[in-house]
Amino acid sequence: MIRHASHWFTTSALATLIVACAPVSAASPVAPNASDGGRCAAFANTLRGHWPDASTRVTSADFVPQGPAPKPDPRDFQYDATPLKSHCDIRAVMAERKGVDGQSYAIKFHLRLPLDWNGRFLFQGGGGTNGEIGNALGATAGVGLVTPALAQGYAVVSQDSGHDNAVNSDPAKGGAVAFGFDPEARRNYAYASLGAVTQAAKAAITTFYGKAPRYSYFAGCSKGGQEGLALAHRYPNAFNGIVAAAPGMSLPRAGLAQTWDAQHFGRLLKPDAKGVRPFSQFASLYSPAQLGIVRSAVLKACDGKDGLVDGLVMRIDQCTNADVLPVLRSFTCKGDQSGQCLSRAQIDILSKSLSGPRKRDGTALYASFPWDGGIGAPGWAVWKLGLAREGVPALNILIGGSALPTIFQTPPTLASPEPQKLLQWQMVYDFDRDSDAIYRTAAPFSESGWDMMSARSPDIDAFRAAGGKLIVPHGAADPVFSLNDTLQWYREMDARYHGAASDTARIFPVPGMNHCEGGPATDRYDAFAAMVAWVEQGRAPDRLHGVASAASPWPGRTRPICKYPEYARYKGKGDIEREDSFECVG
Repeated sequence: MIRHASHWFTTSALATLIVACAPVSAASPVAPNASDGGRCAAFANTLRGHWPDASTRVTSADFVPQGPAPKPDPRDFQYDATPLKSHCDIRAVMAERKGVDGQSYAIKFHLRLPLDWNGRFLFQGGGGTNGEIGNALGATAGVGLVTPALAQGYAVVSQDSGHDNAVNSDPAKGGAVAFGFDPEARRNYAYASLGAVTQAAKAAITTFYGKAPRYSYFAGCSKGGQEGLALAHRYPNAFNGIVAAAPGMSLPRAGLAQTWDAQHFGRLLKPDAKGVRPFSQFASLYSPAQLGIVRSAVLKACDGKDGLVDGLVMRIDQCTNADVLPVLRSFTCKGDQSGQCLSRAQIDILSKSLSGPRKRDGTALYASFPWDGGIGAPGWAVWKLGLAREGVPALNILIGGSALPTIFQTPPTLASPEPQKLLQWQMVYDFDRDSDAIYRTAAPFSESGWDMMSARSPDIDAFRAAGGKLIVPHGAADPVFSLNDTLQWYREMDARYHGAASDTARIFPVPGMNHCEGGPATDRYDAFAAMVAWVEQGRAPDRLHGVASAASPWPGRTRPICKYPEYARYKGKGDIEREDSFECVG
């Protein structure tokens, strides 16, 4: 997981580009009685010259017999061991070109076509800065796809979003964010590659099986969540259902928040003799014990508001500065006291971090973040501060400090691959003078970073008219993309549709959860299965079944994860570790 965190288009040619593909002209389905290996090889020849984008070429087409999925990287989302169905593994490339920055670019995608197909198609979302073709297994954190979709019979595609980390990561231009110096690479990263790959995948599926998919789904978290919302806005006819978890719907503004955090937490660092604040000390600004105090203060202030003290703040909307700060300040260090207390500066800086970035006159540049019991958990700290004991630096500096200047603002500026220099850049960032750069254009960038990247408009008219369904799970203690931004977007959407937004979109706040997963939370849930039931059976989900992982304080605990604006309330009797002792109330 750590490797991967204006105008709105809903109609026009972009909106109609990805309709359900009819069989490609001049190409016929591959004969079903061909040998398995031969069928895969024949497929590549069948579509040659008949792809929706004529530049598309297959680089490999291999038959993979039924067997176990590749062992996941221990840093990544853990999926189960259900055997994958025998399938054709297709890798292809399109739109090869030379960028304005002199680099070679292309859109690469990975498509797996099971021989025992269930008639469904899944587009697997990306993460972070992308740049990797993806495994196309259909196993994704934050959406509930623990059993890979390929093992369930789905045709699955993943993609690199138009740049390749093995080719385009130029250390002189910030490494993996170097593609931000090319406007077309930016556009592909934001949304354009999604349309091209969807069209290609649907054409391939139709040709391979002789019929189009009955149902098409998208699932992703973080940047993958942004991609899901970008599809709903820009290609509203492409997918029947979209799970957009912890969506980076306001990516450039969230980039401002990351720099805001770095700048404010950085003020706790003691400058050296040259006035430089040492990045190497950043992860030690708050000890694990001090972060534990923060969690205790939040729970003392807000845990009981839902009617039960159980380590989870269900009434997220009722946990405010006025509730938490007096309790937190009761832990202020006195005199030379240290350790089991917090300095006044530590408390003030934490409060400023959660308030979100602002100009000097108080103008908000992004949403505030909720007070929640998951604040201070490792999945929260790794972004805001880093993890000292594990030697993991603050991702808000490594990722945010390079993405904001290079990908989100115009014109782009050089980002350093050195964390110390990234921190120094963030420390002198002027939010009054510099923050408007995310809305600017300058040749050759005809679209601003915000116009390209944002997927936050409450106008989803075309997606709604097409009958599309949208599920958005989001952790209350997400340190990257604020749940408050997601909830405000939903309220705007609900106002637009006169209180009927839930006919199309449902938001599921997850108390205690960090970014996509983790934290003291019931963070194991199956949003994807709920989406399939909604699309195919008309069963609109009012709740998700949440289970606490082994890493939580209460392994195996179950809770209903209620659709917003409802919350889970204890019925007053029954086992507090069991979901059936709770009800969702408004």
